[in-house]
Amino acid sequence: MHYLFEYGDILNSPYEAFIFDTAIHSFPVRQHWHYYMEILFMLDGTALVSCGSKEYILQPGDMISLPPKELHAIYATSNERLRYYVLKFDLNRFHESTGLTPQLKSVVQQALADEHASIHFSASQMQKYPIEEYIRTCNYEYEQKGYGYYTAMHAALTCLLLSMVRIWRNHGFVPSRVAAEPAYHSIDTITEYIDAHSNQPLRVEDLALRCNMSYSFFAKKFRQLYGRSCKEYIEYIRVTKAEDLLLFTDCDLTYISQETGFSDCSHMIKTFRKYKNITPKQFRIQNTKTLHEKNRK
Repeated sequence: MHYLFEYGDILNSPYEAFIFDTAIHSFPVRQHWHYYMEILFMLDGTALVSCGSKEYILQPGDMISLPPKELHAIYATSNERLRYYVLKFDLNRFHESTGLTPQLKSVVQQALADEHASIHFSASQMQKYPIEEYIRTCNYEYEQKGYGYYTAMHAALTCLLLSMVRIWRNHGFVPSRVAAEPAYHSIDTITEYIDAHSNQPLRVEDLALRCNMSYSFFAKKFRQLYGRSCKEYIEYIRVTKAEDLLLFTDCDLTYISQETGFSDCSHMIKTFRKYKNITPKQFRIQNTKTLHEKNRK
């Protein structure tokens, strides 16, 4: 049986980038939907992309932005080989660090729901913007997974989304005014708040209030949407950030536990072992050795 829902591990991988090659991957891509946003940039061949009730032809140099929760499929128009970049990301975890910049997440969400903002971008529309370079950077950073690669991907993605918004504006889309930070979040955007405040005390009860929900209803909906409890989500976000500090800094465990929001060092060690089956110290020793060997090559 073919299931339409495609699971995406947006908790562990808020960004993903790769080149899809019909000579390697299973094709065509059948009808499916997912919670993350997906961008396709055509390199070789011509593809037919169906999204919702519409169909789009993608030729080399063209791009399409597939909205979250939208049913879509990808087919070939001939027997030729197809190659295209795929960029997947959780739009709910995309946030800017300063109020001086446009709130791209909210503007993009508005554009995807606006009839004046097409999800298809032709090569001619994008010729003034180095969009392929932004996508290539995301692909490279995701493949290499070097120090701070999520930061590098976020920077490239910011430039990409800003270019898309500029193109939309040039074709008649005018976003409405967006508040700096909403007092309340939806269940779909609360992960952005968690990600931005994971180094601070977070209580599930308070997060439920931010979503204007009861604790029990919030907990149920969160598990349905993300596949784990909100408490586990918070723990894993903190463990992931601790992992990055263990790999790429010389900070001691006490500092890392404070920086990532754990109540104390012992709590971090216990939680880290829960998700990684290894202590933070053992993780640092094993992976530092691997990184040194990789650099020597």
